[in-house]
Amino acid sequence: MATSDSPNSPPAASVSRSDGWLTVDGQALAVRWLTPSEPRQAPVIVFLHDALGSIGQWRDFPDRLCALARLPGLVFDRPGHGASPPLGGPRAVDYLRRQGEEELPALLAAAAIDRPVLFGHSDGGSIALAYAAVATPAALIAEAAHVFVEELTLQGIRDFGGRWESTDVAQRLRKYHGDKTEAVYRAWHDTWLSPAFRGLDMTAGLDRVGCPSLIIQGQDDPYGSPAQVEAIVRGIGAHARPWMLPGCGHAPHLEQKELVAQRVTAFLGEILR
Repeated sequence: MATSDSPNSPPAASVSRSDGWLTVDGQALAVRWLTPSEPRQAPVIVFLHDALGSIGQWRDFPDRLCALARLPGLVFDRPGHGASPPLGGPRAVDYLRRQGEEELPALLAAAAIDRPVLFGHSDGGSIALAYAAVATPAALIAEAAHVFVEELTLQGIRDFGGRWESTDVAQRLRKYHGDKTEAVYRAWHDTWLSPAFRGLDMTAGLDRVGCPSLIIQGQDDPYGSPAQVEAIVRGIGAHARPWMLPGCGHAPHLEQKELVAQRVTAFLGEILR
């Protein structure tokens, strides 16, 4: 779903950034490597952005988390987003599954990353869940993920569409996506509101997720109800821990950055001993 698009705040002092490109299936994707001053050797935290997201829209949350957890990180623009190449055409209704089962494994192979920690927000959380159902990451943090379509979600998208037409939100997103901005918006808005997408159901494979999983959502998320968290935790079973944040909307990592970074670091500290 949509997130705030304010400019980056300064990175955490103990993390260095290295921006570049990674060739995946013949496409050069924009990437940012994060290296703490005193890192552990592994695993790498891989950050998966939301439907309108990009490297820049994470702001400095990845830096802060990598610094606290003392783990390296990889942030990247999926095809169609940020500085990466444009999408080749309309999105298929099963694009979340395809990106988790096919595109993310290809990126990890190109980056020589084995058993990552996945931190996925919204669409990125759904993609991370799809990946974890067919592979074995070291850990999974799914924030504001969706595994089925709710009327609340659709209404949130319609409301955003109204702001798209009546405010400067498109202009503000253009600083991240450039001339791909309209296509990024349409790939999300039109796909999710299409009749064919109503049948989205990613719950069937959740019982195959075997890694420690932290499932996060704001209680005031305009794009999803607590039923999403309940379904994910129920599907994964004993490996999953739910965390609902009061007074928080769709992007806890931005709205309550320090709290989320601290909690995720504690979660990783427990399982990566």
